[in-house]
Amino acid sequence: MNRLLAAVPILLLGACSAAVPPPRSTPPPVAAAPPPTVVRPVQNNSLIGQSADATQRMFGKPRLDVTEGAARKLQYEGSACVIDIYFYAPRAGADAVATHVDARTPDGRNAEPESCVAALRR
Repeated sequence: MNRLLAAVPILLLGACSAAVPPPRSTPPPVAAAPPPTVVRPVQNNSLIGQSADATQRMFGKPRLDVTEGAARKLQYEGSACVIDIYFYAPRAGADAVATHVDARTPDGRNAEPESCVAALRR
């Protein structure tokens, strides 16, 4: 009987060690990065496709130059209108180009971008 009592703690310890899962030998999978977004312009005016450097040569120093993530916005202001030009890279690794243009009068009404370009170039 003493032998049987001596074997009980060994059996209990063996049962406890079997309940612990073995450590993982491989790390958990890492989620892949999403594919880069391709930006396609939907507007058609003389600024679309231009670089920020080209617009600065055209209009001079911008009133605002804002970068947020992969986007950049240049804003130019004249007495007739305000124009915002948005730049994005058309594909991964490419230089950013103008993909969208907003134009408005100084009081906030919508303006036609080409008329604003002409007014700002004077």
